[in-house]
Amino acid sequence: MRIKEGFILRTICGESVVVGEGLAQVNFNKMLSLNASAAYLWKGVEGKDFTLEDLTALLLEKYDVSAERAAEDAAKVAEIWIREGVAEA
Repeated sequence: MRIKEGFILRTICGESVVVGEGLAQVNFNKMLSLNASAAYLWKGVEGKDFTLEDLTALLLEKYDVSAERAAEDAAKVAEIWIREGVAEA
């Protein structure tokens, strides 16, 4: 997977949001709000290829959760990013 080029994580009014920048993102007319965990994951994989295992490992490094819970959460975040068009498989 990879975050698509042209999407940037910004902090707006204390909230972490993903916005599209540049002509390639002209049809992306919304902001995607990320909670603290999703923003942490975004920063951890921004600009590089990553797998669900990479996302899971990042969650395990930062949070005191089981591997199963981390894997479930990583899969949910990846699914949302792909569905919203900010990442590609």
